[in-house]
Amino acid sequence: QEWPISGGNWGMITQSYPEIIITGHADGSIKFWDASAITLQVLYKLKTAKVFEKSRNKDDRPNTDIVDEDPYAIQIISWCPESRMLCIAGVSAHVIIYRFSKQEVTTEVIPMLEVRLLYEINDVETPDGEQVPPSSTPGTGSNPQSIVPQSHPSTSSSSSDGLRDNVPCLKVKNSPLKQSPGYQIELVIQLVWVSGEPPQQITSLAVNSAYGLVVFGNCNGIAMVDYLQKTVLLNLGTIELYGSNDPYRREPRSPRKTRQPSGGLCDINEGTMVPEDRCKSPTSGSGSPNNSDDEQKMNNFIEKVKTKSRKFSKMVTNDIAKMSRKLSLPTELKPDLDVKDNSFSRSRSSSVTSIDKESREAISALHFCETFTRKADTSPSPCLWVGTTLGTVLVIVLNLPPGGEQRLLQPVIVSPSGTILRLKGAILRMAFLDTTGSLVPPAHEPWREHNVPEDKDEKEKAKKRRPVSVSPSSSQEISENQYAVICSEKQAKVISLPSQNCVYKQNITETSFVLRGDIVSLNNSICLACFCANGHIMTFSLPSLRPLLDVYYLPLTNMRIARTFCFTNNGQALYLVSPTEIQRLTYSQETCENLQEMLGELFTPVETPEAPNRGFFKGLFGGGAQSLDREELFGESASGKASRSLAQHIPGPGGIEGVKGAASGVVGELARARLALDERGQKLGELEEKTAAMLYSADSFSKHAHEMMLKYKDKKWYQF
Repeated sequence: QEWPISGGNWGMITQSYPEIIITGHADGSIKFWDASAITLQVLYKLKTAKVFEKSRNKDDRPNTDIVDEDPYAIQIISWCPESRMLCIAGVSAHVIIYRFSKQEVTTEVIPMLEVRLLYEINDVETPDGEQVPPSSTPGTGSNPQSIVPQSHPSTSSSSSDGLRDNVPCLKVKNSPLKQSPGYQIELVIQLVWVSGEPPQQITSLAVNSAYGLVVFGNCNGIAMVDYLQKTVLLNLGTIELYGSNDPYRREPRSPRKTRQPSGGLCDINEGTMVPEDRCKSPTSGSGSPNNSDDEQKMNNFIEKVKTKSRKFSKMVTNDIAKMSRKLSLPTELKPDLDVKDNSFSRSRSSSVTSIDKESREAISALHFCETFTRKADTSPSPCLWVGTTLGTVLVIVLNLPPGGEQRLLQPVIVSPSGTILRLKGAILRMAFLDTTGSLVPPAHEPWREHNVPEDKDEKEKAKKRRPVSVSPSSSQEISENQYAVICSEKQAKVISLPSQNCVYKQNITETSFVLRGDIVSLNNSICLACFCANGHIMTFSLPSLRPLLDVYYLPLTNMRIARTFCFTNNGQALYLVSPTEIQRLTYSQETCENLQEMLGELFTPVETPEAPNRGFFKGLFGGGAQSLDREELFGESASGKASRSLAQHIPGPGGIEGVKGAASGVVGELARARLALDERGQKLGELEEKTAAMLYSADSFSKHAHEMMLKYKDKKWYQF
């Protein structure tokens, strides 16, 4: 479709740095926009829905009833610009990993994984096809395939009571897929139905090209996938991440009746615990309680709660599905924004006992980094920081094999570190600074073409290359090496590592809560930018957290602003005003001063054309009124000559009188024109006489000059 507006000019001043905006749409498409100037230009469009089979009628899509309108809508986008890795999360609980390539390829079989991520396990026997072999503790270096709950495509199955089970919401195509140059599919990950419960939408997503890992979470738990080996490394409920260090003292609500003994993935302290205190993954199993009476009481209690919990879960799922049909935006667990008092207050009690409060602890923030995981660490190591909606930050250690071919053969070992940090409000953003206050970027791998066969020399370089940041020197290991910046809905903290001491703390808001928090660079410095629900934009210096800016921008009127607002570097931010409009703003003084020069002109400026000459008879008999300005009537331009439209038609009592008046006017006008012509002829005559006199004077001067030249022609200088 042709763009409806044509023309316009660019502004005189443009930004000195490139900027790209990535938008996700309800039809599953992703667009890359060049935002270096004030206007947007489409660079690239990616269709994510072409990997799935489209259902023609409603009977063919029984698994997408929760998102029937827009099952391919984009929720979250994670992009690594250095390695050009792209990862998206859709509304149907699916994750797609893309790798950039300049070569056209044809994929015979689309690689995919199916993950069971549901903490509320019903008291139903696991189907025979879902028997999981025993898995050992991650620290022992076992094969990660042993903890994969469902890593291959499978057919639909149902439990004993006829509930839908082990079925993804979308079906991946079985036919070969031709992929043009650009972003090409690396792996498709789908969450499946479990015992009649649909998969919850993904609330957080992160990808790291240096580690070859992607991690995502929702209100049930967290899953980590190695997209190089196509295996699931971690699949735990949110409560199981705490282990015995759970500050809420929660217990699994719906354990399995029969469990297989296995090593614990959530052995936080890396020690032994009694079976009653061990929280096991639904896929890894655990030992049965020692007391059979306690088990019977627990089962009776769970049987009473299970029906209410299932109804509550379905109600929440339907509500989220209705909201997500209109927006292709990240799903975050926020309070109801339709309250009239705009207070947005939220209770954050430390004693969480009800099922409703427990079910709200979702994974809200994920960040890959290389830092100190424990207080006793002397050097940084790769790890994953996990933030939840109850204000908890947990650290997971990543033990990566060497690069090259060994990275594809040896498993990645994932183990909890035992580090738990607490803040007030849901965790929104995490980042790390060095001792100088500079931002420590996550490790990344430089982009290279994967579809071209490599030479032997390049393979040797790839074996030796391990794209992670360099550990600090021994002289720096004694002092505090890094700072962790954590922003929640209520406050921000700066924690020194590895001592884990809180060096700076700032309560951002008391009456409202933060919707978006980002660590951005502004004027060669790092600061924390926050957008609150009461409409205020606030910035704080790092690492001191001193308030720099607090200005009222706009109140939160709809969920679209809350879900799409984001900050960028150099003092800019943007959000969706409507489903088709992007609002871009700045809080930088330098940008505000140059804003008028940066703004372009919508229309092309042209010079005003001169009005056509109006003839005398046209003005006389045109019948229309003529507009005359002051300059034309009394200015110098009209002096010395009469106006062409001076005659005026004055209608008389009869037609003949009117004609006589017009004729007399014409005669007078002709007389004046003849008089002016005579005056002009007289002036031309005078000019001719003056010209003749000047010609005679010039001839006389030329004659006298010639005579003088002849007189002194033959005389010498000494004859004077």
